[in-house]
Amino acid sequence: MGLFGKERDLNRAPDRVELVVDASAMGMKVEDVHVRLDAFLQRHLSWRSRTSIQRLVKDGWLYVDAATPDHPRGTGELAQETRPGRKLKHGSRVVVVIPPEHRLPEPEGVAGDVVVLYEDEACIAVDKPPMLPVHPSGRHVNDTLIQRVHARHPELLEAGRAPRLCHRLDRETSGIVLVAKEPRFHPELARQFEDREVEKEYLAVVRGAPEEDRGRVELALGPARASAVRLKMAVQADGLPSRTDWYVVERRADYALLGVRLHTGRQHQIRVHLAAIGHPIVGDKLYAYDEALFQRNVEGSLTDEDRATLELPRQALHNHRLVFTSPATGERVEVVSPLPADLADFLESR
Repeated sequence: MGLFGKERDLNRAPDRVELVVDASAMGMKVEDVHVRLDAFLQRHLSWRSRTSIQRLVKDGWLYVDAATPDHPRGTGELAQETRPGRKLKHGSRVVVVIPPEHRLPEPEGVAGDVVVLYEDEACIAVDKPPMLPVHPSGRHVNDTLIQRVHARHPELLEAGRAPRLCHRLDRETSGIVLVAKEPRFHPELARQFEDREVEKEYLAVVRGAPEEDRGRVELALGPARASAVRLKMAVQADGLPSRTDWYVVERRADYALLGVRLHTGRQHQIRVHLAAIGHPIVGDKLYAYDEALFQRNVEGSLTDEDRATLELPRQALHNHRLVFTSPATGERVEVVSPLPADLADFLESR
């Protein structure tokens, strides 16, 4: 239960934002994480200025469950924090309460439905279409994947047992997303992802056709220090070890469809690794083209020339295959999602 009662209903516009300090997402070692609260918040609440974030903290809208050596994931107890300079460690949990005057209106309803690829007592694997966020955040609150799953299982919501995401995909990425049907199944599924027991295989349409049939990329990743885009990652000698295997599924003259297997789960790993070997993902606004193009996309000011350069309105990345152990049966489950029509049509036209 905790300070804020039962888990927030993600069918509703958010009244708070919950964040966890994650060393791997920051491109740091666990023991090196000593980040200021306001700096951490600005990384995640990029639409707010640093001044407004500091005001939010000082006005008492922040709660922290701090990680300690004895409790690397916190103690479970949230306490109000009014110091912007408070230092956080890996595992610290931060809850931002959105002031009532800044809350978005409740959505009028959930649009669309979900395509179910697998379901049992413990979990449901759904096929996420491109451009659909997995959960409410920032500017996207009215129609998300988890809201659609909740709408499919109103009996669980009414009983206070809302389904929970086990992992995430970028808004533009399509494919398999695994959801725990009830909170009691979530820890075991989340542990499998954390311990790399889940097999993950993607399909990516890339620029250029590799001469080799398969390859491996082992390049350490960390934040792109020279970039104006805070979330951008880059190959860094002092970054976290990262490994990606790839193989050619189909070749075209100037493009290829690659199968990609992840052995580590760093932020934007596939996108950075493929760009690093000279085969960036088609439509990837952050790693395949000039950074200014990414900024124009964020601002909603893409030109016709920009769209022609991108070739696709979204990054051509698809979560194709997921293998995990179901907590309901104890058996390994393989889920497969075929290449979506927009990517298949793009390849066919080349």
